[in-house]
Amino acid sequence: MEILWWLAPAAGATVLAMLWAAWAGRPQKDTPRERSEADYERFAAAIAKEHPAAHYPRLPQVHDRSTGIAVRPSRRDG
Repeated sequence: MEILWWLAPAAGATVLAMLWAAWAGRPQKDTPRERSEADYERFAAAIAKEHPAAHYPRLPQVHDRSTGIAVRPSRRDG
C-alpha cells in the first residue's frame, strides 16, 4: 500500500477537477433575460442587410473522385 502514495496528488487533482466541472456546469437560474424592442429591431436590420462578400466571385470548387485509397494520383495542370 505504501507504494501507491505517489498517486495521491494526481487523484486529488482529478477529484478537484471533477468537483469544479460539476459546479461550473450546474444549471443556471431560469430567469429569462429581458430584451427590448430596440434589440429586436437592431437584430432584424442586421439580418436583412446584404452579406459583405456577396459581390465577390466564387472560385469553382474542384471535387476529387473518391477512390477509397489513401494515396491519390498527382494532379497535372494542362
